[in-house]
Amino acid sequence: MAAADELAFHEFEEATNLLAQTPEATTTRSDQLTPQGHVAVAMGSGGSYGTEDDAEESDKAALLQEEKQQPGFWTFGYYQTFFDVDTSQVLDRIKGSLLPRPGHNFVRHHLRNRPDLYGPFWICATLAFVLAVTGNLTLVLAQKRDPSIHYSPQFHKVTVAGITIYCYAWLVPLALWGFLQWRKGVRERMGPYTFLETVCVYGYSLFVFIPTVVLWLVPIPWLQWLFGALALALSAAGLVFTLWPVVREDTRLAAAVLLSAVVLLHALLAMGCKFYFFQPLPPELLEPPHQATAQPPNIPLPPTLPKSMAT
Repeated sequence: MAAADELAFHEFEEATNLLAQTPEATTTRSDQLTPQGHVAVAMGSGGSYGTEDDAEESDKAALLQEEKQQPGFWTFGYYQTFFDVDTSQVLDRIKGSLLPRPGHNFVRHHLRNRPDLYGPFWICATLAFVLAVTGNLTLVLAQKRDPSIHYSPQFHKVTVAGITIYCYAWLVPLALWGFLQWRKGVRERMGPYTFLETVCVYGYSLFVFIPTVVLWLVPIPWLQWLFGALALALSAAGLVFTLWPVVREDTRLAAAVLLSAVVLLHALLAMGCKFYFFQPLPPELLEPPHQATAQPPNIPLPPTLPKSMAT
């Protein structure tokens, strides 16, 4: 009977009362009995269980969030991230802009959600400088061939080239990005690129014009137009192939109008640079032909008197 009483189930009032006061407590089983034969109840300090682990995890998450927090756009650190690229990345993006292929998205394959401003900034600066220099060299070479041409340095071309290139590389992407954002509200399936991605695409698309401008020094008009047409075709094709995955979700009319406007503006930039910096010589640079100085009419001299009469 004693053995049967030992094997019978006993309710321990002490443990029951403790569990009733702290419902989240857990009981632990052990092969070793406590000296009084009571059930051991696992309790945390302060009556809460697992709070220390949760607090530690929340502290780690807060630290990681603070490390990943982006600085404000008014700080230098915000813009520093857009110049954090190495030479291999810039060269890869330049190569991608020079060799556009259908189905090869420049943003997805080369930018990879990390647009930069380093490449577009220096590409625009180099193009503006090369335009101004080659525009002056054109006049120098023309003077070598024709000494009658009067050449004077035209430093204002540096300012004109810089304003034109930088305005085009920033204002046109801004207008394009705004239009795509507006169309996104109309067509919910459209997912336009960010503004910095659009600026990056336009900046790298202008690289092909740098060697083209140098080749425009060749004094053969039809060859100059051929080089310009090839550069325009490569640059515009890169823009169209990049924008097509975004605009194809829109209506056919809107997609056709948008892509036509992109190509037309690109063509206007190329033709404007060609006509302004490599235009035929203006009349003020041509020296007027030397004219013979008019001599006064011959006035007959009075006849000399004979010596006999003079005396």
